[in-house]
Amino acid sequence: MTSYDRYAEKALRDEVLTRDECRDVLATPDDRTIELLAAAYTVRERYFGKKVRLQMLLNAKSGACQEDCGYCSQSAVSTADIERYGLVSKEQMLDGARRAAASKAQRYCVVISGRSPLDREVEEIADAVRAVKKEIPIQVCCSLGLLNEQQARSLKAAGVDRINHNLNTSEAYHSEICTTHTFQDRLATIRHARTAGLEICSGGIIGMGEQDDDVIELALALRDVKPDSIPLNMLHPVEGTPLQDCRQLTPQRCLKIFSLFRFLHPRTEIRVAGGREFNLRSLQPLALYAADSLFVNGYLTTPGQLAPDAWKMITDLGFEIEVDYKQAAENDPQLRSQSLKPLNVLPQYASGSSLPAALPGGHFEQPVK
Repeated sequence: MTSYDRYAEKALRDEVLTRDECRDVLATPDDRTIELLAAAYTVRERYFGKKVRLQMLLNAKSGACQEDCGYCSQSAVSTADIERYGLVSKEQMLDGARRAAASKAQRYCVVISGRSPLDREVEEIADAVRAVKKEIPIQVCCSLGLLNEQQARSLKAAGVDRINHNLNTSEAYHSEICTTHTFQDRLATIRHARTAGLEICSGGIIGMGEQDDDVIELALALRDVKPDSIPLNMLHPVEGTPLQDCRQLTPQRCLKIFSLFRFLHPRTEIRVAGGREFNLRSLQPLALYAADSLFVNGYLTTPGQLAPDAWKMITDLGFEIEVDYKQAAENDPQLRSQSLKPLNVLPQYASGSSLPAALPGGHFEQPVK
């Protein structure tokens, strides 16, 4: 019988699990999942203690993407019923940052749809980030699609701390989920961001029909990338997307994958990202025994778990939220009340029309670019 503690011991010695050992982790019997999580927790506790960092997304431009990513309701091949709008205003991006701070988020991530941002969009986002940084000492991440080096440098100069660009899956499986750009295109964007001096947030999506070896290869490829943060999304099949009938995940399967990533990335922030409500269901708290970060207040097109509910879940576990700047909400009742609003529900579109409180069907969507 496997002793999962030995995998934790290897991770704590900075030794890489073999592929056979990785397969063994993913093949853990369901009735031993808690034992596996306990081993993963010894690694998580060594480097992160009982701290949990929160992150929040703003869907700053929705729909009308030219790419054919099979998982995404905003893609060119999706017929999903979602809202579509252009880049929101500077004030709306600033308002999102205020709500992120009020929700105890360490980091605020501005996300736009599309293959690559226009230079004009990069400048508008950079201008908004400058305004955010003048008012709120929150860390800012941007997820804008494929970037060239000059765009990355412009974002860095404006005060952007981090770029999110996920590998999504293994290189071998990538063409099964997207044909309009390559795995190497994604790596090139990461190189451009790093050259510009930006931190890197890069992870993937599980549950898209991949095999165990694809999960393992993704985790190992990320060791080469050496990201500062790894968001792990769990596919929520959205009606109208090519992967709408792909339902291979169970809560136990997700927890095994989070444990594997912790063994292979012992010192790296790992975030429980999109799809956690749908796939982990009542076992959501257990993911924090391997991971150390959460998204709150929504993903891209619909709300997720509200911040106060996440706070309670974290404290019920005996964990604590870590924020390394003073909270804007502590002495400001107006900001404090904003933490109850889903972050992706903005007062207005850039065009002036109102956003709905929620979209039809109640889908939760992955924060992926």
